[in-house]
Amino acid sequence: MWGGRGTGRSLDWAVSGPLAGLGLTHTHSAMQNWIGIGIWIVVGVLIAMVMKALIKRPEESEGHTVVLAALGAFGALIGGMLGVGLGEFFDPRALSLSGTVGAVVFATFISWLYRWGIRTLI
Repeated sequence: MWGGRGTGRSLDWAVSGPLAGLGLTHTHSAMQNWIGIGIWIVVGVLIAMVMKALIKRPEESEGHTVVLAALGAFGALIGGMLGVGLGEFFDPRALSLSGTVGAVVFATFISWLYRWGIRTLI
């Protein structure tokens, strides 16, 4: 609802209420968030490919590379959102340390789980 037509609001806002004295403002652009999300996706795919290289499966069939890349990207998106939600309270940005760490950790976990854990059950 920010910056929409007829709202009279801008994407820049200042914190009000009891936290107003801290001087916190929201000034980053929406494009930075999309760039951060794109970086999460690329990192997730790269982590999935590293997992594929590290964990060799003797009974591996064709076609699992695409599934593994998609799961790595999905894990990075979920982990990045969780990282931003847990670490960035006043100025949530996708391109932040907590978002990137969350993306790396969750993409690694999901890729490992598919490569090592679930594949042994199938």
